[in-house]
Amino acid sequence: MKIGYMMMMANMHENISDAEMVREEMRVAELAEEIGYDSIWCAEHHFESYSMAVDNLQILTWLGARTKNIMLGSAAIILPWWTQPIRIVEKIATLDAMTNGRFLIGLGRGLARNEFEAFGIPMEETRGRFDEAAQMIVKALETGYIEGDGPYFPQKRTEIKPAPQQSAKDRLYAVSMSPESCKIVGELGARLMCFVQFDMHAHKSNIDRYRDGFKEVHGKDAPSPLLLDFCYCDEDAGLAEERARKYLAANYLSILQHYEFMEDYHKEIKGYETYEKSANFLNSMGLEKAVDDYISHQAWGTPQQVLDKLEARRSVIGDYEWNSIVSYGGMPFDQVEGSMRTIGKHVLPELRAWK
Repeated sequence: MKIGYMMMMANMHENISDAEMVREEMRVAELAEEIGYDSIWCAEHHFESYSMAVDNLQILTWLGARTKNIMLGSAAIILPWWTQPIRIVEKIATLDAMTNGRFLIGLGRGLARNEFEAFGIPMEETRGRFDEAAQMIVKALETGYIEGDGPYFPQKRTEIKPAPQQSAKDRLYAVSMSPESCKIVGELGARLMCFVQFDMHAHKSNIDRYRDGFKEVHGKDAPSPLLLDFCYCDEDAGLAEERARKYLAANYLSILQHYEFMEDYHKEIKGYETYEKSANFLNSMGLEKAVDDYISHQAWGTPQQVLDKLEARRSVIGDYEWNSIVSYGGMPFDQVEGSMRTIGKHVLPELRAWK
């Protein structure tokens, strides 16, 4: 089982500047290799304290220079926010060259209205922009040339320098949380990335759509999906629950605010209609119950409690990769580091023993 350390770069800390937060996040992320994670991943978000990972390729380049062997993944590069796919391919090729091929390519479509409005990108165009850019990037890494005649990213045939040293094959991931997107991820040939939000049975139908789409186009079984969630681990069960509930609640409130998940505007936007169901579900429970429900599905507790939760997921969806997000909600960095080290000592060795 592959296990990744996931960075969100959120600043909900008291009395810590954004610059101080960035430096502390980088310090802690660098520990991931020593602790035993297989990879470090970083999101892309803009304009809010919810996440200030404004350039994950820059962040991962810095970490690549500070580490030796750990893989580096984008979770994800949000393609509609980039006006030129050629720049993405150049950056991937350069990062690969500097780190001897340690980069894992994660792509995404984006969801938050505020970010699209600030970039001036209509949300109705995101599906077309993602599909067009993703195909161009994958082909360019395979051939060494990028070209396109689509409506969003017209591109004359251009050679990529430095030349890509490896294709996207076997290292391509894509974030999806909707049924339509899951099928498209499979058809693209990427590995599905999915944030855990609900009971695993609620996620299974989307994962099955991804697997069906992959097999239909590629004629073989899809690789295991990658699940991402927020984790806190401590050998003291009471302390683990107290801290998990405190910081997960703060974090989930920031998620609800950033994505406006309890609003119903998504139903009016082409390509995002399925998020109306999520809004209806959350509003039917009310805010307090919605927060409690979300917390219950994250992986937190003692090492054995975390392992039990991860095993319960496997019983529903089969094998998967796991990215743990351990810095969130304004949690002090000494507690973040303590949780990481407990995971590294007691959880990661057991997960690697899974067949």
